[in-house]
Amino acid sequence: MADTPAPSAEKLRQAAPISSGTALDPIRVPGGRSFVGTNSPEIPVDGEGPERPVTLRDFALEATTVTNARFADFVAATGYVTEAERYGWSAVFHSDRESLDAATRAGSQLPWWHKVDGVSWRHPEGPDSSLEGREDHPVVQVSWRDANAFAQWVGGRLPTEAEWEHAARGGTERRRFPWGDEEPNDHDAIFCNIWQGRFPDLNTARDGFVRTAPARSFESNPLGFYSMSGNVWEWTHDAFRVRSVSRAAKQRNAYALQHSEKVLKGGSFLCHVSYCYRYRIAARMAMTPDSAGSNTGFRVAYDVQ
Repeated sequence: MADTPAPSAEKLRQAAPISSGTALDPIRVPGGRSFVGTNSPEIPVDGEGPERPVTLRDFALEATTVTNARFADFVAATGYVTEAERYGWSAVFHSDRESLDAATRAGSQLPWWHKVDGVSWRHPEGPDSSLEGREDHPVVQVSWRDANAFAQWVGGRLPTEAEWEHAARGGTERRRFPWGDEEPNDHDAIFCNIWQGRFPDLNTARDGFVRTAPARSFESNPLGFYSMSGNVWEWTHDAFRVRSVSRAAKQRNAYALQHSEKVLKGGSFLCHVSYCYRYRIAARMAMTPDSAGSNTGFRVAYDVQ
């Protein structure tokens, strides 16, 4: 995103919610000794490994990502204005051949991502798009700061990366995906909403969805959480860091610190094993806290007694 100043603490206080929201389907997750990361990373540069032990307190996490309908309630109650709305643009995925070719000619390394004016959570693909029929889909085009504002409204917070992984696994069992270790495919093993076909120009949508799916889609994991693999990336509380002493890792960490990057988990409907194999539990991504996109959302965690 552009280097537009973040709202001051005083402005945030002035924009405080005029009424409080409520939690929706939080699931209590037992804490204790657990772990985060993996000793078998697929994308080492992302800092997926090594596996490291953590101790977690009991916490609660909502069963689904926050939907368009709930976010609309938040905005109606508080008058909140998202960062994408204030910037006037955001990133949108377009994979038609004309768009891909034009972006490639312009030198883009990611020609499927486009800066589109008039994009917001209300109009996730552009000013001519709407949320009609997608009220129960995850809200997208929300930044880390937007997600935190909503979480505070309902009395919660964003989960840590370790909490997110612990919940996605259903505890301490080592599993590659929320449903187990079986790799999804384009035919008979469809467990989540990811890209199917040839990325980026052919999506067969065998899972039934070209973009987002309803937040409560496919089977839940053993603890009752939905779509923790694919659908939308989910913001976490944590700052992004690669745990390595290599020169490349030090440079990556310096960049992440300079830009205040945060960790996202779970992958999205754009992930594919040939391009973005990040719908695994240990996978991760980094973005600046003011960034948003058509495949980025969040779910809410809570402290428990």
